[in-house]
Amino acid sequence: MGKIRFSELVGKTILIGLTYYTADDELIERRQFWGTVVESNKSRILVRLNNGEMFNLPPDLSAIEKAPLGEYRLHSTGEVVVNPDYLTTWSLTRPKEQ
Repeated sequence: MGKIRFSELVGKTILIGLTYYTADDELIERRQFWGTVVESNKSRILVRLNNGEMFNLPPDLSAIEKAPLGEYRLHSTGEVVVNPDYLTTWSLTRPKEQ
């Protein structure tokens, strides 16, 4: 599979998964949402979510992959996204409190 370029993301549908953990690796929350990429460059990847909100992703193309054809059910809402173009998942860990 070829390398993804910033320019090919614009106008495409992306499914985003975020998992939040405590500093001790305990699960806090999982979020899933989707939208259309409206800007993609070395500074940011900007997504207009299906609810109209804007969401920034870090400009890390290694975290984005082409989505296999199919239906993707969002666990939080039950919504089904059919044949998104790309997938990205992120794990976020809160720092230890001092």
